[in-house]
Amino acid sequence: MIDHSHKFVTCDNCGARKSSLFADCSTNQTDELNQNKTCSYYKKNQGLFLEGSIPRGIYCINKGKVKVFTLGDEGKEQIIQIAGEGEVLGFRSIFSGEPYKVSATTLEDANICFIHRENFLNMIDSNSALRNALLKELSKELGEQAEFITNMAQKSVRERLAFVLLILKDVYKEEPINLSREDLANFVGTATETLIRLLKEFKEDGYIDIATRKLTVLNMSGLIKLAGNHHR
Repeated sequence: MIDHSHKFVTCDNCGARKSSLFADCSTNQTDELNQNKTCSYYKKNQGLFLEGSIPRGIYCINKGKVKVFTLGDEGKEQIIQIAGEGEVLGFRSIFSGEPYKVSATTLEDANICFIHRENFLNMIDSNSALRNALLKELSKELGEQAEFITNMAQKSVRERLAFVLLILKDVYKEEPINLSREDLANFVGTATETLIRLLKEFKEDGYIDIATRKLTVLNMSGLIKLAGNHHR
């Protein structure tokens, strides 16, 4: 249960740091992080930043999940990422110096650390481990985004759902996938009605189980095959 008092979480005590950009930071470097960050409690459906706004800094998720999305012409969301514990959001816009190309909103109650733009850039200048981690992350994400765009453009809705469920399995790990049907439809890029029908079929075919609207993956190899063997 997240502490609602905005209790400060040090990087040394953060269980998510081992999977973040800051995993290889030394004790002195984590001390610098602790001095230059704030920790805030976010309620479900609370925004971190909006598409078109000026980036102020970066956000590192300590607890919770965040959806990253763009808005279409009619205001419909297209979710492009579900970020979990340890993931850092906003650093691409910091580098480009341009407004955010996406929006980010919490999917559940979350505890998120924030580092101001100037402090983050100063840390990169003096921290080679962080610079290397950023380059590796940018290269990895470029490949993942290319794969995601290809899958969304060329595959059927059924194949896209299988692909997205595999992505979500990586994010939620051993927890059931807890995403609203609307958000899941916006991630897959289909109508909510179509998604609900396909989820029923996936359950009947033994790919997933559904309990109180939460999804559990039962057949990973089957989903990988259905998605066309494309899995991050």
